[in-house]
Amino acid sequence: MGFVSFAGRVLFASVFLLSAYQEFSEFGTDGGPAAKAIKPKFNILTKHINSNLGVALPPIDMKHVIMATIALKGLGGLLFIFSSSVGAYLLALYLAFITPVVYDFYNYDIDRNEFVQLFIKFNQNLALFGALLFFLGMKNSIPKRASKKKGPKSKTN
Repeated sequence: MGFVSFAGRVLFASVFLLSAYQEFSEFGTDGGPAAKAIKPKFNILTKHINSNLGVALPPIDMKHVIMATIALKGLGGLLFIFSSSVGAYLLALYLAFITPVVYDFYNYDIDRNEFVQLFIKFNQNLALFGALLFFLGMKNSIPKRASKKKGPKSKTN
């Protein structure tokens, strides 16, 4: 059962590791295509926050956002492979922040094709987030092994 669990963690983490590798290889000097794709969506989010909460967010360079996502996915994926709760928390943090920004189905009409595509990808990331929560719940529910200290032997005679 140990190998099957390890193989499952490797397959699960490969989604994040391959994505981090692709973003890293395309990063360039400006953050690459990932920064160009996320910038308009991030601008819409900041407008929503400014208008609804009245809080002005400081300007954020998308290059730094992409560097943070690469670090969260890469480090979190590697730690998750070795059954680390920290890796699962890092991947969950990545999903919690990036999913509503990138897959902003709520900005489109329900009749548009973009709505359906973004909603499907949003739900896929939601399922990944749920799997991480399940992993963390199972990891925390299994009691730690007690150290096997040998007690004093009783004399039979």
